[in-house]
Amino acid sequence: MEYVFHIIIMVCIYIILVLSANLTIGVANLLTMCQAAFYGIGAYIGTLFLMQFNYSFVLIAIVVMFFTGAFSLLISYASARLKDDYFIIATMGFQLIVYTILYNWTDVTRGPYGIPGIPGIKLLRIIEISGIYGYLCLSLVMMAIVVLLFRHLINSPFGRALNAVRADEMTAQALGRNTIRLKSMAFFISAAFTGLAGTIYASYVSYIDPTSFTLDESIFIISALFIGGIGNTKGPVLGAVFVVLLPELLRFVGLPDSIAANLRQIIYGLALILVMFYRPQGILGKTILK
Repeated sequence: MEYVFHIIIMVCIYIILVLSANLTIGVANLLTMCQAAFYGIGAYIGTLFLMQFNYSFVLIAIVVMFFTGAFSLLISYASARLKDDYFIIATMGFQLIVYTILYNWTDVTRGPYGIPGIPGIKLLRIIEISGIYGYLCLSLVMMAIVVLLFRHLINSPFGRALNAVRADEMTAQALGRNTIRLKSMAFFISAAFTGLAGTIYASYVSYIDPTSFTLDESIFIISALFIGGIGNTKGPVLGAVFVVLLPELLRFVGLPDSIAANLRQIIYGLALILVMFYRPQGILGKTILK
């Protein structure tokens, strides 16, 4: 039963990650390749506070979200000056820079050795979340809150303004919208919640290292988004469930691990190809990237 609970926890974490990516990629039409960078920044900042300070989870979450969001301002700066493929390459460069720092700044991150023994999350500095049952409840609650927040955000005037930027940025500017500010806010919110997912993940597994936050992880998150669907909250939820459950289902087929890993990549690629051909907005998506 604990195995099932572990899968549910990971599904909840990836739902938060994919929903966060959906705000910039699916709603604002800004394809970024650095979601794993914000994921890693949140994980390492959260780990620092968990190990050095006896703060409550709420305070640590606020600090992590603020600082991770602050790093997103670098991408916001690029988005105001770069378009299309050039912007994508810039975000990929940011991803590689963050990974290199995490890997080589051994005095802080311990580099390839990783950081073990990350303590559990404390609620109100008294109740410590420990064990799989505690993290199951925490992840379910946080996932539900994030889903409701993003559903409200996408349907709010802010979300509609982002959709206007996606449809025609020049027209949105002509109508008086500050598109640079809108993009910056979208990046900040997306990065903040991605960092929050990183803190939950780090505390749950109690060990992190840079290999969990590579460019491959960014592609993995984006794949989940494109498969599930963009522009709403239902698509990212479906995509996150799909990409997390697929490798687990392959375990019951009886294939060797080496074959199962390659088969998983083939299935991901085939799913993306089929979705792009027959359902460009994703299985449950409502908008199409332009």
